[in-house]
Amino acid sequence: MEWPLGLSSLPLIAAVLLLLLIRKIFGRRGNLPPGPRPLPILGNLLQLKSREIHKPILELSKKYGPVYTLYIGPKPAVVLCGYEAVKEALVDHGEKFSGRAELPIVDITSKGYGIAFSNGERWKVLRRFSLATLRDFGMGKRSIEERIQEEIQCLLEIFQETQGSLYKPAFFIRRSVSNVVCSVIFGNRFEYTDPKLQTLLDLVAENLRRLDNIWVQLYNFIPSLMNHLPGPHHKLGENYQAQLDYAEDIVREHEATFDPSSPRDYVDAFLLKMQQESKNPHTEFNLPNLLSSALDIFFAGQESVSSTLSYSLLILMKYPHIKEKVQAEIENVIGRTCKPSMEDRRKMPYTEAVIHEVMRFIDFFPLGTPHAVTEDTVFRGYTLPKGTMILPILHSVLYDPSLYKRPHEFDPEHFLDQKGQFKKIEGFMAFSAGKRACPGEGLARMQLFLYLTSILQKFDIRSDIAPNDIDLSPEYSGVGKMTPSFEMRFIPY
Repeated sequence: MEWPLGLSSLPLIAAVLLLLLIRKIFGRRGNLPPGPRPLPILGNLLQLKSREIHKPILELSKKYGPVYTLYIGPKPAVVLCGYEAVKEALVDHGEKFSGRAELPIVDITSKGYGIAFSNGERWKVLRRFSLATLRDFGMGKRSIEERIQEEIQCLLEIFQETQGSLYKPAFFIRRSVSNVVCSVIFGNRFEYTDPKLQTLLDLVAENLRRLDNIWVQLYNFIPSLMNHLPGPHHKLGENYQAQLDYAEDIVREHEATFDPSSPRDYVDAFLLKMQQESKNPHTEFNLPNLLSSALDIFFAGQESVSSTLSYSLLILMKYPHIKEKVQAEIENVIGRTCKPSMEDRRKMPYTEAVIHEVMRFIDFFPLGTPHAVTEDTVFRGYTLPKGTMILPILHSVLYDPSLYKRPHEFDPEHFLDQKGQFKKIEGFMAFSAGKRACPGEGLARMQLFLYLTSILQKFDIRSDIAPNDIDLSPEYSGVGKMTPSFEMRFIPY
């Protein structure tokens, strides 16, 4: 039997079908901004081959402008570069840009529960609750500031025991900061050598490393295929489940001693809401949301603060003249015997400027977290259909030359006015901006100020490496910049 068009026509038919498929996958939806031409299936991934992904993204913006379209695999993503574009989207049109992009990797981790990757009413309810709970943390028997101060004293004792010997501080800084977050969420602190705390930190660190794995990245682009292939991407889900199990064990312990009249921590506050809304079939206060929200807050509060604090010490050893100014301000305002408190911060503009400049300079999350538009949106003359992924590149804001005179230099003067007073900069987006800004920002700021001033009040910090030779180059994970490993000395005053 003969084919109607003959065998010779098959290649042509196949080519036409392939073209139709490509158009279906990459055809413009709405009126998206122009951008580099994508390849079938891969999109523009080959143009992003770099551990410092923000760099090729910024290079492309030089050609296509501050708003352009990239294809992440077969899906379009609108890139926003520079303060003006990011502010216009996340702040001026905050509600429309408040969605979280749907990432397949979320389906095998949080499954859309919790704060970080939820959407719609779930996200609004959980964020509102979490902000109020963290802000109002006089609910326990001790204020959060007192908890931080107590934890700092434990860390200072560890540093004192080093007796000025060469020492890697990151291990204990990470555990100390973790204990602050644990006290807020779970109501407990752990000994620094506690195996349970070590297990949780190891699980978090391992998943951070896995995000940089090509198998995990491919899962985000072609999940239907990757689901059937063996590889380390499956371990990501298993690892996250282990974190959920860890959190659930703590929740079960809380339930056994729960007193509705006296909530002790975030878990208790959430359990109280679960009890109050137990008859509401549509409530978002349920166990899956509690577990994922607790892990979201733990990760955001632990990883970013501990890395920023470690980086602060490294930077101050590289710039001893800046360190000396901070130490002088501590001496003048606090002295050597009183514990630093948040009341001191308003009288210490230079220290506040240094902390902000550290956060800006280290640029912990250079890409930010992917957003999505919550409805069909007209933005700068382009039509972005509902659900379109948005990539606000925070690095481009923190290093925007229109905001900072010397963006590639570490300079606290960026945050000081002509009178030497602390100067707020609207474009400071280390915690992102708009509706999706980090809910733990207040807690993070408090920790950074209290930890840094407490350490510098009691110790001079020194490196055996000459200041000019100290390397500030970060290590990279799949989502952010990590502090490089370093050694230092804590010399008691």
